[in-house]
Amino acid sequence: MWEYLVAVWECRNFWLSLVVNDLQMRYRRSVLGVGWSLLHPLAWTLVMGAVFHEIFHQPIREYLPYLLCGLTCWTYLTSAFLQGCQSYIQAENYIRQHPLPLAVYPLRTVLGAMIHFLIAVVLVLILAAALRGVDKPPEVFSLLLGIFILFLFGWAVTILAGFVNIAFRDTQHILEVVFQILFYLTPIIYRRNDITSPQIGWVLDHNPLAPFIDLIRAPLVDGTAPSLACLGTAVAITLITGLAAAVSLGYQQRRVVFYL
Repeated sequence: MWEYLVAVWECRNFWLSLVVNDLQMRYRRSVLGVGWSLLHPLAWTLVMGAVFHEIFHQPIREYLPYLLCGLTCWTYLTSAFLQGCQSYIQAENYIRQHPLPLAVYPLRTVLGAMIHFLIAVVLVLILAAALRGVDKPPEVFSLLLGIFILFLFGWAVTILAGFVNIAFRDTQHILEVVFQILFYLTPIIYRRNDITSPQIGWVLDHNPLAPFIDLIRAPLVDGTAPSLACLGTAVAITLITGLAAAVSLGYQQRRVVFYL
């Protein structure tokens, strides 16, 4: 595994150039450029914040940073899964011509998503400071640790999603439906404590994506370190997913070209 990671690092100029090229192609001749990636969660935050404030009397100063942070994390996670489905298909020409480690192509995808995520994190900080001042500064170490774990988890699921999708091309469409359902079963637009139903509460408590959102939201919005249960769950899921991704890479390294 260490030798494989070294091989990935040695071709860093290649996958970094792919990331830069993806960003340039996406925002070429665009006035706002990467700002367009922030417009959707910001607009959604303002609309939902106004609705929840009027109907459920949520305090604007506390709710808007909470909501925007949740949407930011959710956008990153869905990008890792859904765009990850196309990571090998998008790189078909490279895979056929160059015997590079296959992990570089999902890495290209997750790095692009991570760049947008980090920009959105800055937006959350600005919004929180504008609404609440600096009474709850972010817990920097926990935030950096959470971002690193989120990056590793995103890389692992992008690898797995890419492999599954080349074998079963309906995977991305199925995941789009699944994530539409999961969005409302994840504490993003509401707080976990607001749910009193034991059945729905059980689903929320066993949602595998919820710990990753809390991992970022606690240090970024609340200014506190995430709970040990949250951190331990996120690390355990990341390790299991990473192991599955490593096994898939070892098995499919020479076979993936036959599926393309």
